[in-house]
Amino acid sequence: MKQYAAKNIRNVALAGHAATGKTTLAEAVYYLTAKPDRLGKVADGNTVSDFDPEEIRRGASVSTSIIPIEWQDTKMNLLDTPGLFDFSGGLSEGIRAAGSALIVVSGKSGVAVGTEKAFRAASKKGIAKLFFINKLDRESADFYRVFEELKATFGSMVCPIVVPYVVEHKVQCYVNLLEDRAYKYENGKAVEVPIPDMGDRLEELRNTMYEAVAETDEELMDKYFSEGTFTSDELIRGLASGVRHGDIAPVFCGSAQDLCGIDQLLNGLVWLAPWAETVAGETGVDQDGNEITLTVDESAPATAIVFKTVVDPFVGKLVYFKVISGKITSDTALVNMRTGASEKLGKLYTVCGKKQSEASCIPAGDIGAVAKLASANTGDTLCAPSRQVTLPGVAFESPCLSMAVSPKNKGDEDKVAAGLTRLSEEDPTIHFVQNAETKEMVLSVLGDQHLDVVASKLKSKFGVEVTFAPPKVPYRETIRKKVKVQGRHKKQSGGHGQFGDVWIEFEPCDSDELVFEEQVFGGAVPKNFFPAVEKGLRDSAARGTLAGFPMVGLKATLVDGSYHPVDSSEMAFKTAASLAYKAGIPQASPVLLEPIGLLRCFVPGDYTGDIMGDVTKRRGRVLGMNPAEDNLTCVEADVPMAEMADYAVMLRQLTQGRGYFTLEFQRYEEAPAAVAAKVIEEYKTEE
Repeated sequence: MKQYAAKNIRNVALAGHAATGKTTLAEAVYYLTAKPDRLGKVADGNTVSDFDPEEIRRGASVSTSIIPIEWQDTKMNLLDTPGLFDFSGGLSEGIRAAGSALIVVSGKSGVAVGTEKAFRAASKKGIAKLFFINKLDRESADFYRVFEELKATFGSMVCPIVVPYVVEHKVQCYVNLLEDRAYKYENGKAVEVPIPDMGDRLEELRNTMYEAVAETDEELMDKYFSEGTFTSDELIRGLASGVRHGDIAPVFCGSAQDLCGIDQLLNGLVWLAPWAETVAGETGVDQDGNEITLTVDESAPATAIVFKTVVDPFVGKLVYFKVISGKITSDTALVNMRTGASEKLGKLYTVCGKKQSEASCIPAGDIGAVAKLASANTGDTLCAPSRQVTLPGVAFESPCLSMAVSPKNKGDEDKVAAGLTRLSEEDPTIHFVQNAETKEMVLSVLGDQHLDVVASKLKSKFGVEVTFAPPKVPYRETIRKKVKVQGRHKKQSGGHGQFGDVWIEFEPCDSDELVFEEQVFGGAVPKNFFPAVEKGLRDSAARGTLAGFPMVGLKATLVDGSYHPVDSSEMAFKTAASLAYKAGIPQASPVLLEPIGLLRCFVPGDYTGDIMGDVTKRRGRVLGMNPAEDNLTCVEADVPMAEMADYAVMLRQLTQGRGYFTLEFQRYEEAPAAVAAKVIEEYKTEE
């Protein structure tokens, strides 16, 4: 594929709800432009963009893939993003690299949650939105119902460009309002036909488009009022301006499976989608925090953003980047602004699905890849040393489902940890930590399907099988009353013996760790043994007497004791302190404390009642409700962390994927007696 200037490049993310046909559309575009021997199908597992074994097994995209195509002297980088919510990291990556989002909507099911999420993601990034109503070959498809849903959901910006002429629920031809022509399709090839008589509907649709164009420019507005019509050039100019500024979202339609309307969609993208020259420039910050605006200029110092990485245990890391300014060749000197290190580039590639083709240069506005940049991660800025600037990274959704992961075969812990570390480099929505307290490896992901894919990749890429379980809850223990006890250690076994004797007062206090004091009078316990007493108490407080959880809120005061001038030692007094702890804590009304988190749950207003009811079932306390962005309501509540293991799954089911939440640890509270008894019993069983 030849190199293109930024004015002839379109970076388009295919986004939308799952099963709307995004991958099928990408395949149709590739088939129409690249002329391969066959048209791949998702069901057959032979599409260009869904090449990963997980995608073939599932029949659905799990990561973003890139398909560059050529059409009318224009290069389009199509970024096929996943529609499943568990793999929204792919949508984030695609949107970061794109200049526009083509949101694919099913002609059967219409506007869905994924449609709204894709639109919202594109709006937050500030890129253009276009719609393609797909699957109009299906018997139950209804373009005009879906079109009205789009207008009702997204407002007057929704503008028809290509509409179908339907007779008895079957599309007879497609009318292109921009060209004022109609086409029918025979074996995927367009044949021009007379524009059918669609009554008042066609005129209404045409007027909708004219009004949208008129509002983009005063001159066009004057012409519309005086003449009521526009030339094709005026329509394209007005629509392109409106799309670029986010005021117009054009609607195309067709059937990707039957190749109907694909050529008209491609023409529309060439005419209306913002070209890289106008949208690829960005604003970053220099090392002093000053803003720097970058323009798409091939002669400027090079700057690129890493928007995706792929990790392979055999091949290494493949880094996908978009050039924002300048141009990058294999000998371009670049600095990684996150690490401060110089990056040595090897061969550059353009990527089409899994196929890599060497490239001599990746110019401003275009997308490329480079292998074996060991230190580069998704979201990093790579730039020339002469102009060091950091660009905004990739905005990923925070993982919400945490599970403890363990290998099926003992001894594979290191392999699991290494595999998860590598996978988290590839997919930043995977978080992995070693919990030192619970001695568990805790994996956090976006949902059940995400979890399944991680397990599958660990097996296929790193040769290790794992199991998942809810992570252990880090409970704490404390006391509720003051006691005074003796700890006496005496042992005689010939020669020097061991002797240590202490009296210690234990009482509650406000502290996350043991507070130790001494109030010994008359030298009953020599000062040189005080540190040993404290050490014995601190070691003991690491395990409570109820269920073995760390003790908090505990003050211990050494008040008396005795010693032997020969047999007393630091070890003896350390042991005596431990005995005092074991004797005193059970007498001090020990209780179990459970972690309490602050839940912020963002849902549409219709679901707030259900959310509050669910919080109550989980022993939570609702604190209040506040309006949030995107017309959502934020429900705030204090909730026991132990009750939240399945909350991500429940919330997605309850809100059809519209809701999301954050959960932050706040404090510890005394666990109810029934809860404490159950936890203590489980602990005894494990022992």
